[in-house]
Amino acid sequence: MFAFRRPATPPAELAPVGGAPLPDGGTPPVAVPLSRRRKWLRRISRGFAIFAIIFILLVGWLAITAPLSKSLEPIAPPQLTLLASDGTPIARMGAIVDEPVKANALPKHVTGAFLAIEDRRFYSHWGVDPRSIARAVWSNVTGGSTQGGSTITQQLAKFTFLTPKKTLGRKAREALIAFWLEAWLSKDEILERYLSNAYFGDNTYGLRAASMHYFYRQPEKLTPAQAAMLAGLVQAPSRLAPTKNPGLAEKRMRLVLGAMVDTGYLTTAEAKAIRTPRIDVRTRNTLPTGTYFADWALPEARKLSDVGYARQTITTTLDSRLQAAARRAVNRAGVGKAQVAMVAMRPNGEVVAMVGGKDYADSPFNRVTQARRQPGSTFKLFVYLAALRDGWDPDDTIANTPIETGSYRPKNAGGAYSDTISLEDAFATSSNVAAVRLFNAVGSEKVIALARDLGVTSPMAEGDPSLALGTSSMTLLELTAAYAGVAANSYPVVPHAFETEKPGWFESLFSGPDSFSSGDHDAIEQLLRAAVNRGTGRAARLPTANFGKTGTSQDNRDALFVGYANGLVVGVWIGNDDNSPLAGINGGGLPARIWRDFMGEAAGRKAAPAPAPSNPRGPVQPQDVPDIGTIPVGEATRIGVEGGNAVVTTEINGTRIDLRLPIDSGRPPETPPPDPPPPRQ
Repeated sequence: MFAFRRPATPPAELAPVGGAPLPDGGTPPVAVPLSRRRKWLRRISRGFAIFAIIFILLVGWLAITAPLSKSLEPIAPPQLTLLASDGTPIARMGAIVDEPVKANALPKHVTGAFLAIEDRRFYSHWGVDPRSIARAVWSNVTGGSTQGGSTITQQLAKFTFLTPKKTLGRKAREALIAFWLEAWLSKDEILERYLSNAYFGDNTYGLRAASMHYFYRQPEKLTPAQAAMLAGLVQAPSRLAPTKNPGLAEKRMRLVLGAMVDTGYLTTAEAKAIRTPRIDVRTRNTLPTGTYFADWALPEARKLSDVGYARQTITTTLDSRLQAAARRAVNRAGVGKAQVAMVAMRPNGEVVAMVGGKDYADSPFNRVTQARRQPGSTFKLFVYLAALRDGWDPDDTIANTPIETGSYRPKNAGGAYSDTISLEDAFATSSNVAAVRLFNAVGSEKVIALARDLGVTSPMAEGDPSLALGTSSMTLLELTAAYAGVAANSYPVVPHAFETEKPGWFESLFSGPDSFSSGDHDAIEQLLRAAVNRGTGRAARLPTANFGKTGTSQDNRDALFVGYANGLVVGVWIGNDDNSPLAGINGGGLPARIWRDFMGEAAGRKAAPAPAPSNPRGPVQPQDVPDIGTIPVGEATRIGVEGGNAVVTTEINGTRIDLRLPIDSGRPPETPPPDPPPPRQ
C-alpha cells in the first residue's frame, strides 16, 4: 500500500483570494494559468505603452526645443561678427547671396542634378526616407563607401535652422522639422528654399549666386555640365570648390552625371559627351572687412564657425583699449610719407593689437602680415642666441676691427671700432662686424636652426654672412612671434586671433613646447636689457624692466624695434612701400619711441573700469580710422590734437614730456548772471 501525506498548505490555485474564508464552505476558485502567447501579448502591450509615453514626451521636448515656428520664416542671410575680447563688435562680414530661384523656371536637368545625387525619392517621401537611411546604414556597416541618409528636406532643416554637430538630439530635431516643413510647404517650395540657400563654397550661398560666381550665368541657363558640377559641390563645398580643387570638382561632377543617367535625366550617350565646364569667375569675394586685424583673423574665423547658414559671433583676442593705444601711438609718430606697422601680442601668441598701415581706407594692405621686409639688426637675436647655446657667454670678447678680407665687408654705423668688444657691448651697440664674426664662428646652420626653432619659416640662405645683419626678408608678425618665444621662454609661439585650448599634461609631456636653459635665457635677456638701457634702443626705455632690439636694414630702407615688457611683446616697423630709403629714420629713433609710447599707455592705467555692456548685434566700432595727425617740429618734438586738447610732445635727455593745453571753442566766455536783489523787508 502507498501512503499519501496531506500538504501543509493548500495549493496556490486553491487558496482563498486575499486570505478571506470561503463563503458557505464553497469550493475555492481555481486560477487558470496564462498561456505563453497571452504572456507575450501582455509584455508587448506594456512595452508599447511605455514606448508611447516616451515617444509623446520626446515629441513634446522636440517641439519645445526645435525651432518649428522659425522654420517657416524667411531665412536670414549668413553673417559673421567678430568681437573684441570685451564684446565690442569690431567687424561684420556678410556672404555672397542673390535672389531665390523658382523650381518651375529651372530646366529639368538643373533640378534633376540635385535630386539625382542628393534625394532621388524627394517627391515620394514625407521628409524622412527610411529606404535611404537603411541603405546608408547597410553601406556603412558593411564597409562600403560612407553614405548619408538625409533627405533634401532634412538638409534644409539642418543648414538653415540647426548646427551641423552630429548628435542624436540634433538628428531628432532635424527629423521633426522635416516633418513640419513637409506638412506646411509644398515639395516645390521646399526644393526652392533648399536651392536658394545651400552653401556652394567661396562664401557663396544659393544657386543663383553660385551660378553667377562660378560660371557668370543665371541658373535658368545652366548647361547640364554646369548644373552637375554645382550639384556636386553641396556635399563638401569648401573642399570641392572648382576655384580651389578643380580635379576633385570634376571627379564629383562625373559622379553626379552617373546618377542623372540612373534616374533618367540624361542618357548614357549624353553623359559621355559632356565635357568639364570652364570656370568663369569675374568677381571674387575679396572685399576688405574694414580693419587690418579682422582681415587677418577672418579665414580662421570661418573655420571656427560651426553654423553653416546663420548669424554667428566669435570673440577674438583683440583688446579694444590696447588697439586704440596702438593707433594713437602710430598717429603721433609723424612718419611723413612713410608707412608704419605695429603688432602687440602676449607671450603666448594672443594678438591684442594690430596696425597694418597709417590709413586702412587708403590702403588695406597689411604690413604686419603681408609685407616681407628685411629685419635688419633685429635678426641678431638669433645669432647671439645660437652663440649662447653653443657655449659663449655675454662677457666673452670678439674682434671689433673693420673686416678687410673676403667679399662681404660690412661697416659699423658711425665708424666706431675697437680691438675687441664683449658680446654684451656688441649687442647693445649693434656692432655689425662683431655680429658677422660671431655668425661665422657659430656657423650659419646653427643660426638658421635656432631661428627655425623660434618659428621663423621664411627662406634663409646658408653660408651667407650677410644673414647676420638681417638681409633675409620676413613679416613683422613672424619676427615678433620669435621674440615672444624668448619672452615666454617657451617656443615656438604661433600668433593667433582666437583663444586656443591649452594642451593637457600628457600632450605637453610628449609634444609640448621647448625652452632655453635658465642660463641661456638669463644671458639673452641681459643682452636685450643692455640694448635698451645703454645701447641703440635708449629711446625705448621704460620705468620698468624692458627688453628689445633695434633694427635698420641696408640703405635705411626699413627701421624696426621689437621688444617686450609688462606681459606684452610688440614689434614696430617703418618703411616705404616702394622700398626706397627712409630720410633720417632708423630703428633707434621713431620705431623705438612709438614702442615706448604704446607701452607707456598700455601700462599707464592703474585699474581699468568695468567695460560697458556691449551689444554683439550693435554697430561695428571703427578700429583703423586715423585721428587728426600730429605735426613734427624738429626731431623730437611734435604737436597734435588729442581728447580736445592741443598736445605738445618733446624729449629732454631721453625722457618724454607731454604738455596739454585746452583748445578754445571759439565762443565768448559765458558771464554769470547777476545776483538777485535782496528781498524787501
